[in-house]
Amino acid sequence: MTTQNLSDSVRRNCKHHQTLVVVMWCVCCCIAVSASAQDPAKASVQESTGSADVAAKPADEKPVERRRKSYLGRVVAQPMSHVGAPWLIRPERDSEENVTDSYKALQIQPGMVVCDLGCGNGFWTLPMAKDVGEKGLVYAVDIQREMLNKLQYRASQEELSNIRPTLGKVDDPKLPVDEIDLLLMVDVYHEFSHPQSMLWEIRRSLKPTGVVALLEYREEDPTVPIKLLHKMSKRQIMKEYEANGFKLVREYNELPWQHLMFFARDDSPLDAVSPVPAGEVLKALGN
Repeated sequence: MTTQNLSDSVRRNCKHHQTLVVVMWCVCCCIAVSASAQDPAKASVQESTGSADVAAKPADEKPVERRRKSYLGRVVAQPMSHVGAPWLIRPERDSEENVTDSYKALQIQPGMVVCDLGCGNGFWTLPMAKDVGEKGLVYAVDIQREMLNKLQYRASQEELSNIRPTLGKVDDPKLPVDEIDLLLMVDVYHEFSHPQSMLWEIRRSLKPTGVVALLEYREEDPTVPIKLLHKMSKRQIMKEYEANGFKLVREYNELPWQHLMFFARDDSPLDAVSPVPAGEVLKALGN
């Protein structure tokens, strides 16, 4: 998919939202949904304190995890509401975040089985579906049914039939085991109220050579116009992913606002790499 095609697709689909709600400038800070909106069945579960925040290797059985306020020293952010969805497909998003380059770095190929976890209204899902083609498949996962409804409408406009909308839970993305080639999370992981449970499920969904592509706003750069609660540092990302059975296998360090880090299962045949220090990245970017 070319840069022009991706940009045209975004502009085309923005026309379906002529009545836009007023949303805050940060995608992650728009409107916090209540605990019951995330998972009504667990609304009464007691929130965890920092007492369980200890790094440990992933268990063979899924962890029993309570809703968290923090994880391994990081405060867990609230997810955005579906009412902020038009912000996700704003025309200026590519120029702000260099979406075209980050998308190319995913290296999506025809026939892949991929997942857009926290898909929202499908900004990333639709081009992914086009590129994996008829022999590929995209699992589009969100915990808000309203987001999936918006995604399905946009997919129907594009006549895409290889997208599988999936209503996940706050502790389970409802993915098949050993099937995913690429799982994408864009500025969403830091909002997981059950990060350990989600990483356990994500890890088991990957093929041996499958990877997680993690995009998060760069905490180390104070010029990135996103609230601190909705940023992550490389150090924190590595702490959380290594504690849950992942290893870093690739990076793309040329985006203006975000980290893009690729993780595989720690038993993957893919070679592990060391992260480039954030200070070196910022210097190379001229920040």
